[in-house]
Amino acid sequence: MIPFLDLKKINLQYKEEIEVAIARVLESGWYILGNEVASFEEEFAQYCGVKHCIGVANGLDALTLIIRAYGFGPGDEIIVPANTYIASILAISANGATPVLVEPDISTYNINPSLIEEKITERTKAILVVHLYGQSANMDPILEIAKKYNLKVIEDAAQAHGAVYGDKRAGSLGDAAGFSFYPSKNLGALGDGGAITTNDDELAEKLRALRNYGSHEKYKNLFKGVNSRLDEMQAAILRVKLKYLDKDNEKRRQIAKYYLNHIKNEKVILPIIESGNRLSHVWHLFVVRVENRERFQKYLKENGIQTIIHYPIPPHKQKAYEEWKHCSFSISEEIHKTVISLPISPVLALEHAKKIVKVVNKY
Repeated sequence: MIPFLDLKKINLQYKEEIEVAIARVLESGWYILGNEVASFEEEFAQYCGVKHCIGVANGLDALTLIIRAYGFGPGDEIIVPANTYIASILAISANGATPVLVEPDISTYNINPSLIEEKITERTKAILVVHLYGQSANMDPILEIAKKYNLKVIEDAAQAHGAVYGDKRAGSLGDAAGFSFYPSKNLGALGDGGAITTNDDELAEKLRALRNYGSHEKYKNLFKGVNSRLDEMQAAILRVKLKYLDKDNEKRRQIAKYYLNHIKNEKVILPIIESGNRLSHVWHLFVVRVENRERFQKYLKENGIQTIIHYPIPPHKQKAYEEWKHCSFSISEEIHKTVISLPISPVLALEHAKKIVKVVNKY
């Protein structure tokens, strides 16, 4: 069976360096908000091209704390793609603000900028863009709309470590960005982890307090904060893997290019990279669309290929958001009904990619 994602193989590439990093933490005697977190924050900020990185416990906390730091809450609206993973929307709800769903572009799966403006009201405070599957959203028109209406732009970059738009990396395109370091991400830890990036000095200072009980100084609490800190051990591991992120992303691009050039089955709709040289996809996922998805998935499994569906149920159809049960977002519904993810990773062998293509073309 060709696995969808071989995390063990991915991490064992760097076993010796990871073991050294873990030993360094053990021997330091400092396990919370120490040198490893501070060093990773500096290195990841530099990588993303921003002034500040604030390590937090996970990607959901990253988005939740950004919204909280801006003071958005009950009565405020935040625009978000209708087809995103539910975490993007949960971060808005957790602050008492109202998520306003906007349909994606069926070709790129990212939010459709031409549909944003009609959803803006006097209560709108921000646009939360999601760089879904590893491709940057079409940021120029989004930033123009945000400037016109004085809105903040928050990036959900949980799947887009290293993605480029123009000459900037994801994480530096808006006012603030949230990253996840969940093990399956392009830059994954060996457990949960997350980070926020921003160029806003005041926001960064507030976020550093909010993640640590609202405290800048021990036993002095400026805000009603939370406990959401990137772990020293995970930070040390991420420092190792960050050095290889661009190389690993390039391997993903090579696999994606092979799929795009060789999958010729008309029943299978391939992903589209937005035209021009302004976008760089890091292929966190290689997502195709196909009718009778369950039949297709069963066929692949029978031929020794593991696949995953990202994601089978759109947010507005989840029981958690019953208030939307009568809403219709036809493009999102079509996407969630037909998408299926083929194996892609930095350690997927070309011979396996060739087998996948051969099997898909015979379907």
